[in-house]
Amino acid sequence: MLDDWLASSLDADPVEPHEERSGKVPGGRYRLHAPGVLELLPDEFAPEAQACVVSAGIHGNETAPIELVGAWLARLEAGQLRLGAPVLVILGNLEAIRQGVRFCTTNLNRLFQRGLDLEGDEPERARELMAVVDAFFARHDLPRVHYDMHTAIRDSRYPRFAVEPFAAAETHPAQWHWLAAAGMQAALHQHRHSWTFSHYSKHYHAAQAFTLELGKVRPFGENDLDALSGMLMLLEAVLEGRPAPSRSLEDVRFFRVVSELMRQSQDFSLGFSEETPNFTEFAVGTLLAHDGQAGDTVVADAPVAVVFPNAQVELGARAALLVRACPPPA
Repeated sequence: MLDDWLASSLDADPVEPHEERSGKVPGGRYRLHAPGVLELLPDEFAPEAQACVVSAGIHGNETAPIELVGAWLARLEAGQLRLGAPVLVILGNLEAIRQGVRFCTTNLNRLFQRGLDLEGDEPERARELMAVVDAFFARHDLPRVHYDMHTAIRDSRYPRFAVEPFAAAETHPAQWHWLAAAGMQAALHQHRHSWTFSHYSKHYHAAQAFTLELGKVRPFGENDLDALSGMLMLLEAVLEGRPAPSRSLEDVRFFRVVSELMRQSQDFSLGFSEETPNFTEFAVGTLLAHDGQAGDTVVADAPVAVVFPNAQVELGARAALLVRACPPPA
């Protein structure tokens, strides 16, 4: 049943959205709203229940989170877990997942903004996913949370890290301790609106929301899910509506975005290899990028580290985040 949802969502000829199906799981029922959209509804809400969105595959070549969702739902269906909270499970860019590419035409994870007026498959998918998230949170008068799971396209000094979207809603201190227990080695505070999927839930719905980088991009079947056992325990806790495992923040490194490298022209290049691992630090005076329109970007004032460097982005898009270490949340 739940395996069928995964398989049919990724099939070249998926179930059409109007063919909604439902069935029973331990502690509740499931409803297949559309390809890649599954809702789990408990018979009774547990005392600590939250309305939780869990998403994966927003970039199609990021396979470990999809496999993790499969393992998580298999445990529910086998009776090893009991549903105690409403959960919306989303597979994002279905065609990109089928093709094994990051995206087909444009980056889906920059399109989650109300009033989006772009046309094409990925903008249409963004509008569809925004609508299902809106409807899900409207149905459930509970604390809201969204874990959007990814993997990075390059190595990292901290392979597993959380990105906290910029928004007015504050992050509850307990979330950081849950994420530490889930295996997050670093956390990055965003400095402005970014229109990612997790940002959508935090900005428009005041949800506790994070983009979670769970290692490096690998093909299906080559992911080490044992390294993600902590993340699985967090997902199990939110599904059952109980507090997640908690851990001290002493081993988690915190960073804050200070600026972004933006690609403004075709004549653009980074001053370092695109294979540079995330969180690599550069000294004052280092050339970070050359842009034919914006000129050179050089490290000034204090060293900075780079996250998500990618010179091949579209014009007007972010080519890297520039970050510095900061104290952990009080």
